[in-house]
Amino acid sequence: MNLLFCGDVMGRAGRLAIETHLPRLKRELMLDFVIANGENAAGGYGITGALCQELFDAGVDVITSGNHIWDQREIVTVFAREPRLLRPQNYPAATPGTGVNRYQTQRGQTVAVINVMGRLFMDPLDDPFACVEAALAAHALGAGADAIVIDVHGEAASEKQAIAHMVDGRASLVVGSHTHSPTADSMILDGGTAFQTDAGMCGDYNSVIGGDRQLWVEKFRSKMPVGRINSSDGEGTLCAVFIETVEHSGLARRIAPVVVGGRLAQRWPG
Repeated sequence: MNLLFCGDVMGRAGRLAIETHLPRLKRELMLDFVIANGENAAGGYGITGALCQELFDAGVDVITSGNHIWDQREIVTVFAREPRLLRPQNYPAATPGTGVNRYQTQRGQTVAVINVMGRLFMDPLDDPFACVEAALAAHALGAGADAIVIDVHGEAASEKQAIAHMVDGRASLVVGSHTHSPTADSMILDGGTAFQTDAGMCGDYNSVIGGDRQLWVEKFRSKMPVGRINSSDGEGTLCAVFIETVEHSGLARRIAPVVVGGRLAQRWPG
């Protein structure tokens, strides 16, 4: 199975990068399933139902999220009708939505997607390690799931890497989101799980983490409030992680970073 995880979709530039480049990626990489973290799609602050549909129409199968998921209040009602939208599973149990679900590809394969949020330098949610273990107990690789992808939305590389090693051999891919900068450590761990600390973002890299660079500079230099920092709307780059799984085990045969469009050096799976 061929899967693609697209990093945080940041504003209009990120959405356009998905719309522009994803059709070619799906065609040339023969993708079976596409996941994108969409929590910054609305100008950097959450996502709306209309923007979810925009990403689905562009070819995204499932949208994961993180700490910005509640920035647009209407999203609460979207969870009630849209199973393809996930929020971190380690929010309190009464929180709308879910962070774990199973989906079918057009070829009838089952993909389980797990979305959790780290706690280091982030909101103090429930334990993401225990949350992942509970999700894997309910959705085992090779026994109900042909592939399992885990989006760890977090600030600390150490926390993301620790989760990956904890589940090595029990998931197809563990990939980080949130920092908006793609890391250069894509690899397959000893047990066969593919891993990259952060997929990066889909957005304008002529910016500070996808936002207006001048306002970010002013914010850091003055230590004063500068108001809402909107997303930067220059040409966007699509940053993603591609994996190919072994048919019977669901473990990773290959992992490769994808960087298409915009300012960064281009990377395409060979």
